[in-house]
Amino acid sequence: MMEFSRADFEDAVSDALDSIPPELTAMMDNVVVLVEDEAPVDDPELLGLYEGVPLTERGEFWAAGALPDRITIFRNPTLAICETRDDVVEEVAVTVVHEIAHHFGIDDDRLHDLGWA
Repeated sequence: MMEFSRADFEDAVSDALDSIPPELTAMMDNVVVLVEDEAPVDDPELLGLYEGVPLTERGEFWAAGALPDRITIFRNPTLAICETRDDVVEEVAVTVVHEIAHHFGIDDDRLHDLGWA
């Protein structure tokens, strides 16, 4: 597996978030983005995961006391499929966009059609 420190990986995730247009990030609501080294045991090759209630499914009173949605980007599975530092940065950017799209209610089929799967 390629060498890429945890701090460098977190910086790549931060840079990917910074590349999201401000109009979109302003619409994101009650969501946190995290980095974990390992994907879940039942899906060890998973690069990212959105857990929460998409904006399109929230009702008027949804946010009262709700925990934040979680977007998790998994470091080791990402590093396992990348050959260069540039590959990691690109894969992280694609994964961040993909998981944010889930926050906006876009499913995997539509993301595939758009080239973000």
